[in-house]
Amino acid sequence: MDALEKVFGKTAQMTVLKNLMDQPDEFTYLSGIAEATGLSHSSVARVIAPLVDANIVIEKPLGKQIRTFSINKENDATNLIMDFYAKLNDVIE
Repeated sequence: MDALEKVFGKTAQMTVLKNLMDQPDEFTYLSGIAEATGLSHSSVARVIAPLVDANIVIEKPLGKQIRTFSINKENDATNLIMDFYAKLNDVIE
């Protein structure tokens, strides 16, 4: 259990967000996130939508049906979340 889970509990959205923050320079597919997190494809699709709407996650289409996702490092809110996540992990272990 990492610091975010200790403080806020474990949710599917938090799990997806942490997965993307752990690989900030990569785009990944819904199925890749699902496999890495142990969540179902439908759960990932459901919880990633608000993150995309908030511009914390970037959605990049590849073709007509394939979508990839990455953390939006150019968003101020995302940078605050990532900084908080790093600092919280340093303080609570």
